[in-house]
Amino acid sequence: MSFAKARQLLQLAEMAAARHGGVTLNDIAETFAVDHRTAQRMTKALEESFGEVEIRTLPDRRRAWKLRDPGPARFQGLEDETLAALDISIRAAERGDTAADAAALRRLRDRLIAQAPAREARRAETDAEALLDAQGFVARPGPRTRIDAGVAETVTHALKGPFRLRILYVTPGGAPPAPRIVEPHGLLVGPRRYLVARQPDRGPELRHFRLDRIHEAEALEESFALVPGFDIDAHAARAFGLFQSEREYGEVAWRFAPRAAAHAREFVFHPEQRVEENPDGSLTVRFTAAGWTEMAWHLYQWGDSVEVLSPEPLRRMVEGHRRSDFEVLP
Repeated sequence: MSFAKARQLLQLAEMAAARHGGVTLNDIAETFAVDHRTAQRMTKALEESFGEVEIRTLPDRRRAWKLRDPGPARFQGLEDETLAALDISIRAAERGDTAADAAALRRLRDRLIAQAPAREARRAETDAEALLDAQGFVARPGPRTRIDAGVAETVTHALKGPFRLRILYVTPGGAPPAPRIVEPHGLLVGPRRYLVARQPDRGPELRHFRLDRIHEAEALEESFALVPGFDIDAHAARAFGLFQSEREYGEVAWRFAPRAAAHAREFVFHPEQRVEENPDGSLTVRFTAAGWTEMAWHLYQWGDSVEVLSPEPLRRMVEGHRRSDFEVLP
């Protein structure tokens, strides 16, 4: 077995030991960028090389491999790339006003350093620092809203419970802040951060609350039942950005001119998009979502290189703003 394959096998063993439910063939194919048959061969090598491998059948009938005794997989050492990635994530959390996430990542970093031999820890830290100096820190430029660190930490605590939250929320229009009791289900992260929650006294539907408009937050020692089957990714996919609207939810279709088609192929406009290659070299992108205003904001950057095919209200919103003098595309 080559050195590279041996390292892959050790990494697979580490994954199979660390993940509570084990690893599936899809997990392996995605992590190692291999096809299905190669992933199957890797699981066979895992079974032959490590004694305590349990093969489980998941509720969706997929198989998963769980390693109960990782043995040599414990001794892979501390990689400088791992520390560099953690340091970048810590800085990103600090700049993104998520103090609780930054603190949790620092604790994880400290544990990794503490568990490594002193000489190896010093080497990894030195190499990680060199990597950061060479690569720089990738920041997300542009405006962002300010979020109170205490509010963010309280919301995170409530989500873990889950516990009800008492919040003091400011609505647009200058009205005084109003207290509300909400049941948090998740967070949507973008240029703004939104808390997805129910407000029981306003009905059973899920609502969005901007974190920068929450002036005070208190986690109550009152648990509650989440909406059955709620999935934050599925919820987020109902919108192009962060704004959700049942009235706007529906089929969206954009056609990119041949001169912009190659550039548009590089974008994932929506996680469930369908892409059609047209005979004239243009590209049509289709998906189902709400959020016409956020779509219009984005489409403006493409000028007259994109045409809205549907919905009609969105087509009318952007029709008078398709400029031809933009020198570059997004």
